[in-house]
Amino acid sequence: MTSSEVRATRKIAVVTGASSGIGAVYADRLASRGYGLVLVARRADRLQDLSARLTKAHGVSVELINADLTKEEDLARVEAVLSGNPAVRVLVNNAGVARLRPLAASSAEDSFSQIALNVTALTRLTQAVLPAFKARNEGVIVNISSVLAVHSMPVSAVYSGTKGYVLNFSRGLQAELAGTGVRVHLVLPASTATEIWDNSGVPLAALDKEKVMTTENLVDAALAGFDQGEAITWPSVADAGLWDAYDTARASLFAATQTGIPAPRYKLA
Repeated sequence: MTSSEVRATRKIAVVTGASSGIGAVYADRLASRGYGLVLVARRADRLQDLSARLTKAHGVSVELINADLTKEEDLARVEAVLSGNPAVRVLVNNAGVARLRPLAASSAEDSFSQIALNVTALTRLTQAVLPAFKARNEGVIVNISSVLAVHSMPVSAVYSGTKGYVLNFSRGLQAELAGTGVRVHLVLPASTATEIWDNSGVPLAALDKEKVMTTENLVDAALAGFDQGEAITWPSVADAGLWDAYDTARASLFAATQTGIPAPRYKLA
């Protein structure tokens, strides 16, 4: 993704949830690399403001799509852009929502909205862009997960479930696309200073400030990981060996399941 290569071919990056936070920073950083942009979000006024700033700062073309990706008609409109625009080379699946409260105290609507945005929209948009990426053997899909993909709390059963899906979906897709020119980059942020906290049930002010990363640092770390060839980036984890050990243990556990014989501890006397 060098600037000269991008500018020469007028490539486009699509960023969902682009009106603020992580999505807005990704839009800025990709524009600085020369990508034209398609920005997707619910808040049209925020998109307009961001578009004006990016056009002035980077001189790139910016197309705006005002869409709620939990709504079928809006999701279908974005799918059509991804499948019908041959200039699209990057998809950043950033749009997401968190409702952090016990499941027993949650409404079905809260649960379904998280699944609709964090899982269904991400999957459908990835499927929409993938055939063209594979056909030209070029493209990048960035999926924003969370450290809660590998950890659940009493208030995060659904949210952790959706982010665990993003982790496993992305890893399966990475395996599927191995040996091709299509890359899937999985990013797992920890606590980040975004507006997702506003309606989550856990206000940002309640968190330890020393443990909250800025969106700029988060995206810059993620892009550094991408540039270094990482398939999976943990922006806040200093010891990369921790992930290696976790993944090795996971592989060993899976290998141990490959038998048709019950484990001895489950055999009847």
